Parts: sequence; C-alpha cells; structure tokens
Amino acid sequence: MATTKKNQLVGIDIGSHSIKIAEVEDSKQGLVLKNFGMIALPHEAIMDGSIKETEPVSVALKNLLINLKTKNKNSATSISGYSVIVKKITIPRKGEEDLEKSIYNEAEQYIPFDINDVNLDFQILPSEMKEGAEEEEKEEKEGLMDILLVAAKKDIIDEYIGLFQLSELNPVVLDIDAFALQNAFEISDADQSGCHALVHIGAQQLTINVVREGISVFTRDSSYGGIQITNEIQTKLEISYEEAEKIKLGATPIGPDQRPILEGIFSSTVAKWSQEIKRALDFVAATFMGIKVDDILLSGGSSLIPGLSEYLSVETELPLSKLNPFANLAIKEDLFDMAYLNYCAPFAVIAIGLALRSIGDR
Repeated sequence: MATTKKNQLVGIDIGSHSIKIAEVEDSKQGLVLKNFGMIALPHEAIMDGSIKETEPVSVALKNLLINLKTKNKNSATSISGYSVIVKKITIPRKGEEDLEKSIYNEAEQYIPFDINDVNLDFQILPSEMKEGAEEEEKEEKEGLMDILLVAAKKDIIDEYIGLFQLSELNPVVLDIDAFALQNAFEISDADQSGCHALVHIGAQQLTINVVREGISVFTRDSSYGGIQITNEIQTKLEISYEEAEKIKLGATPIGPDQRPILEGIFSSTVAKWSQEIKRALDFVAATFMGIKVDDILLSGGSSLIPGLSEYLSVETELPLSKLNPFANLAIKEDLFDMAYLNYCAPFAVIAIGLALRSIGDR
C-alpha cells in the first residue's frame, strides 16, 4: 500500500454550494488520482466567499473527510471574490530580498483596502521584450520589473484558518481560485502553448484567468453564478429556494406553462455571463499589446447550464472546450466510478488544482 509523501496536500475547495476534496499522488507512474468526493452545503452558509455559518460547514467537511477515509491532515484551500486582489504591476528593478522588505510600500497604491488589513504575496514575472524594440526602450525596460501582486483580506483568511482548525485540519497553503484553476489546466490534456482563457463558473462566482505561455496575464472574479438562476426561478414561480434548486437541476418536472418562464430565465442569465466574459476578454485585447486569446476552457458546476457553451462561443467568436482535470491523471477504475468522475469533472477543477500544491509552496 502506497504511503502518503510528506509534502503532499489534500486539496479542499470550499464553494458556496458544495465542498470538493481531492488527493493526487505523485508516483513513479506519474500523477495518480487517489481520492475525490463532494458534499452539498446548506443554503447561505457561505456567501460571497465569506463563511457565515462555520459550524454546519465544518460538520459537512468532517463528514466528507470521513466518507473518503482521508488520513492526511495537511491541506490546501483557496479563496476568491471581493476580498482578493490580483494585479500585475511594474516597479523599479530590485532584488527579491529588497522587494520582500518594501512590498507593502510598493503595493499600497494598488490595493483598495487598508494595507494593514491584508496579507500580501508576490511573484516576479519574466520580463517580456519584443524583438526589434528600440534601444532606448530596452534600456528603460531593463531598469524595471513586472510583479504579480496578490492581496487577501486578513479577516477572510482568519475565517478559513478557523474552519480548518475546527475541522482538525492543518491549513498549509492558502491559494486563490484563479491560480488553482491554472494548476489544473497545466496538468490537463489541453494544448499548453498559446493564450487561453480559463473560465470557471460556480454557484456564486465567475473566475477568469487568461494564461499565456504558462504565465497568468489577467485574472478577474465576478459575482455571477448558478444562484442567480435559482433566485430568479424562486421569484418568478413563487416557490422556496430548495424547490427552485431542484427545478434548475432538472430533478423536479415542470408544467408546460412554466417552460417559457424557465427558458427566459436561462437565456437571459447565460447572456449576462457571456457578456461579462466578453468584456473581460475585450479588456485583455485592449490592454495587452500582442496578446490574442486563442480559445476558452470552461469549468465549474454552472458551466453545465444548457446552451451556455454554444452562446458563449458565438458571442466571443472563440472555440470553446471543457476543462477536464482528470484527463491526464492515472485512475484506478476499480476504485472509482468513471461515470461519476466524468459527471464531477467540471466541479473538481479547483480541488484538483489545490491537490497539486506541496508543503513549502508560496
């Protein structure tokens, strides 16, 4: 029986609709899927990335860990939304040690929160210099450096650390959804060269990460997701949230008089999501010279909404495919129901991306 390597982490994606847990083992045969499962959360236990009801979320998390027989307590999770800021900034060139000391001063002008209320991290990006650039421009660029700056509000971080400690877990890595999404993309069977828009649509959050040649050049979180459809159904049909959710998922049949109402809700919501994604990609095209997005890779539970893929492809005039985080993992078919994994693939992306992190990662 394979033992857990000391640096491996359990990837735990705490979504507003459900918790997803994944374990990936780095073996001599390559990356192996060791564990995956998901469990639903009570409505409004998590809102806009903030944990509103810690106890029921902890109970659900513990139950899923027990069901999956997860022994490893070292874990990675991620946050997103209004409490996280990701910005690419250009500053005078300096060494990493000097940058560590001065990062709060450098970052203050870019962060819309009190700098004392956030935790900061950064990554030095490789400098880009187009061939044939003027000598003066080259000299000016050589005196500067590009930094990917990440800031997260301390109160949200404390909520997640508190949840994990209550659930008897050791939170080792706190990532952001956009980067976990990129991790999953990098081990998928998708073409890694070129420029790709990774789009993850969950219950309350739409995350976009534009990745060019392995480097994230743009990220955005927007408050769009499947809950919008549920709320519209609830309002228009005057039913409970739970009943509306069942109708949205197709678990409850609808009458012929309700069908036009539902079709209107679905099509108007899909149009809003598509416009938001198109606006983001238009911004990338206008802001970054020479960057052209080649395609869109979709994931997240709400990416399964009927008609979304077709509408989005037409709206953006880009080819579109689904991001499958299991595609390049070795899977023991005697341990997993393949039909279940295929169904879960859109939901599993963030958790798989987190499970690829290791102790010692920044």
